[in-house]
Amino acid sequence: MTRPALIGDIGGTNARFALVTPGEHAPREILALPCADYPGLVEAVRDYLERVGLAAEAAPREACLAFACPIGDDRVTMTNNHWSFSRREAQTALGLERLKVINDFTAQALGVPHLTPDELVEVQPGVARDHATCLVIGPGTGLGVAGIFPGRHAWIPLPTEGGHVTFAPTDEREQNLLRHFRNRYGRVSVERILCGQGLLDLYLAHCSLKGANPACQTPAEVTAAATGGDGIARDTLLRFLKILGDVCGDAALTMGAQGGVYLCGGILPRLLDWLPQSRFVEAFTDKGRMSGYTRTIPVRVVTAPWPGLLGAAEALRNEEVE
Repeated sequence: MTRPALIGDIGGTNARFALVTPGEHAPREILALPCADYPGLVEAVRDYLERVGLAAEAAPREACLAFACPIGDDRVTMTNNHWSFSRREAQTALGLERLKVINDFTAQALGVPHLTPDELVEVQPGVARDHATCLVIGPGTGLGVAGIFPGRHAWIPLPTEGGHVTFAPTDEREQNLLRHFRNRYGRVSVERILCGQGLLDLYLAHCSLKGANPACQTPAEVTAAATGGDGIARDTLLRFLKILGDVCGDAALTMGAQGGVYLCGGILPRLLDWLPQSRFVEAFTDKGRMSGYTRTIPVRVVTAPWPGLLGAAEALRNEEVE
């Protein structure tokens, strides 16, 4: 019997694991496990395999796991949770003959070609150019940024740490917000604002600037309050999306993303009704002499539940991915 391969998409909050039959891309036995429940990767994988009923003699011998952090040498240290491990030691402990480790947004990017039209929601119409780079970007626990380029034989991922570029205000309100965040953090990256915690921090900053007492204590409460008509929460949500539009437009220019922009992550599928009300598209296209360039780029929200797992399955067989 052919052993399945293990694939995983590990973020700051959850570790999503699945099995895939060699040569295929469709994940099965998908489970999301809270990272906080495990001291590290090895314990989480072992628990996953036990939950799906794979005994040691049938356990996977190869795996591709995607992590929300920079991927370099042997040591992998998560950016937004406590996991840190040696790739060699994890491979040995799990009895794997082959372990491929990639960045989580590399996996998101590699998953994009495997999406179906009903897993995409159009934000800005446009015509994607053939043989052009695509931008994959999105807020979740952090802000992920990656690219993907059609190579001769396979998709070539372009991993980046673009979420950590410097926040650049474009109006007086954002100048005031920058001062607020700088007093708290020193240097202010776009990820400080464009993530789950960033949405809450942005709300608290708005409250501070308006001299109001905060009524929300979580990002979900901010979204619920905005939907319920709270003015400050509504301003926060619309500003969040406007800043995201600025950042996406800048990243599209930097990457030459005329193949399209794909908005991923766990936050945006919940804000689909807010995007048309926001200044996202205006901010995305408002690039001075390059506005004509950004105006033609198609922008879509990815609503597929497991694009990172699709990308991990792609990476397992993709020789362009190391």
